[in-house]
Amino acid sequence: MNKFLSFLALALLLSTVSIAQQQAIISFKAMGHDDEAIFGMSGSTSYFLKLDPQYEITGSKLVLYFEPSQALMKDKSFINILVDDKPAYSNRLTGDSIQRVVLNLSRNDISTGGFLKIQIKTLATITDDKCHDLDNPAMWIKVKSYSYLSLTKSDKNFFNNVNISNSFDSKKAIVYPANPTLHDLKAVAWAYARLKKTGIANIGVYEADKKPDSVRNYVMVGNIGSIPGGIKDLVKVTPQNGEGLFYLYKAITIATDTVTQIVNVKNTLLPIKTIVTQKVPTEILFVTGGDDAGYEKTITALGNMNILNSTFGDYLLIGTAENTFVKPVDQNRSKLTLKQIGGTTNFMSGIGSLKSSYNFKNSDFSFTPKEVEIHFQGIYSSLNPGDRGFFNIYLNGSLISSEKLDVSGKLNTSVTINRYQHHKYNVLEAEFRFYPNSGNCNLAFTNFFSEIDVDQSYLESKNPFITNDLSFYQYPEAFNSGTTRIIVSRSYAKYAAAAMGEIIYELNNNINSNNFPEFVYSDQVEKGDFKKYNIVALLSRDDKIMDDFPDAPISFYKKFRIYNSDNKKTVYELSDSVSNGLAQIFYGRSNNATLVLTATGTQLADAFLAASKSITEQLSTLSSNVCISDVNANKYLFNINKSSENLEYIDTKSGLTRFWESYNLYILLGILILILLSFLYVRSRIQRSQDLFND
Repeated sequence: MNKFLSFLALALLLSTVSIAQQQAIISFKAMGHDDEAIFGMSGSTSYFLKLDPQYEITGSKLVLYFEPSQALMKDKSFINILVDDKPAYSNRLTGDSIQRVVLNLSRNDISTGGFLKIQIKTLATITDDKCHDLDNPAMWIKVKSYSYLSLTKSDKNFFNNVNISNSFDSKKAIVYPANPTLHDLKAVAWAYARLKKTGIANIGVYEADKKPDSVRNYVMVGNIGSIPGGIKDLVKVTPQNGEGLFYLYKAITIATDTVTQIVNVKNTLLPIKTIVTQKVPTEILFVTGGDDAGYEKTITALGNMNILNSTFGDYLLIGTAENTFVKPVDQNRSKLTLKQIGGTTNFMSGIGSLKSSYNFKNSDFSFTPKEVEIHFQGIYSSLNPGDRGFFNIYLNGSLISSEKLDVSGKLNTSVTINRYQHHKYNVLEAEFRFYPNSGNCNLAFTNFFSEIDVDQSYLESKNPFITNDLSFYQYPEAFNSGTTRIIVSRSYAKYAAAAMGEIIYELNNNINSNNFPEFVYSDQVEKGDFKKYNIVALLSRDDKIMDDFPDAPISFYKKFRIYNSDNKKTVYELSDSVSNGLAQIFYGRSNNATLVLTATGTQLADAFLAASKSITEQLSTLSSNVCISDVNANKYLFNINKSSENLEYIDTKSGLTRFWESYNLYILLGILILILLSFLYVRSRIQRSQDLFND
């Protein structure tokens, strides 16, 4: 009997593992979504989830977890779920503190482009008087980040479904030859930028001989002659001299992975990990060429979205490549419609707060704006006597404009913001707020409607933000005008690949991706280049061309310390014990934008990458021109110029000077003690002489 039960348990375990082998559990958090609260009586949120083509949607499941406010009347509050704009689920809330909804998915639920669009709409109630509930802050329902997709893995259509156009969505890393050339670095940078545009976080960048075995889906860059032999044999198409090549290798391999599922154990949600052996698709996208000229054509094609998005095969031979898709880098972009920055028409109805949200960056303009005019046009239903209506504009959470709605039903309003009100990255919200007269509240929920015209509404930069010193607030748009050169120290080149990818991505992270820098080694740069081009330099501390940047805030090849201007305490001192990256931005000899990154310590690649990421973040100051970051995620921002008194170079002083600065207090104390002892000695001698005289 025991043997039979053991056999039965083993069979159940094997069947469970067999099922798990066919499923991939991907949480919302893994897809970049944290807990998200839906506020208000009638609120909504949307998710656009990009799915890899290796998954078979039919048979997959969507598992959503909700946490409703404790104040809600659960039996009178509702949750509604739409998948691809089609109703999929509606129900009252239950009494559970965490609620779970499971929906079966099919191929019909996938929208054009391979996205799964999920909309969650709520109707919340706290009291029986919905007019009284209108602005109650306790009305919220939270979508938990451990909601997940249980996707069916299938190799049935893998070889047919995956092609070059959609292969970037599943790549997690880039691999380059052990001794990279400038072409290799350029390929890494553009591949990195292309992957980051798809929303992939934590992109791995590895030398060919240091790639972890766990990395199976990656981009391999390199001239066909420099790709390692074992991997090169996977390329079944041979490019000729002058030809570029994209080649997608696809295979099914067996791998051991850990699958995590959220399981309800005695009313407690616990993550349960199971080790399974399963079939795993392997993809390698080769970016290569028959020679350097052909390889360069492939790299050029990486920056052309038209080519990549329309290549539905497994390989593409490139005879000619040019970027006619993009607009000239110097084209004026001072006026942007809301449609250009991603705004869509949003018809809204109801009472209370009706909001539309838009995102824009300073780099969307041709230059850093000093003032921005925000103009809204739209329509709304006319107001009845006694009704109260307002149109509010919020920027980054702050109310910047409010006006009353009139009986015309037409919105036409503008507000101008200054440089202290907008940031590098901005969230703009337009809110219609409508309150009917109290007697008609219950009848008015469907009476009011509004709509923003995204074609006629716009943002216009009035004046460029011009300063004597360049700052990170003006990066990357300071590089929009003119040609940019990326310079790298030959000895540090292989450590700078990922940082170059961050820079290429940021230079093109706007509504017009059109900045295609030239790449060159530092020992190939001529003196005139420092005035002719915008410069992005990734250098070793002892690179000779560091002397060609006399306007740099800090001479990084020297050891230095930075003081607090107020109390003269040391706030930063360079140390090689921790790998540091330093970025500094400034105007060059001919007012050309110049960005110099340097790195120290043993983890040079991580230090370069940390510096390149730090300067792209939402910085809290308008004037920082020096950023020091280490591989432990610590970051320091400074505003330093030639006349700064808070910067001191340590290794320019003589040994005697450094000794005096280090021990001057002790020396002065010693001298003081000697003076005191001498005084006491002389006093005692005088006292003794007086005693002898008196005797």
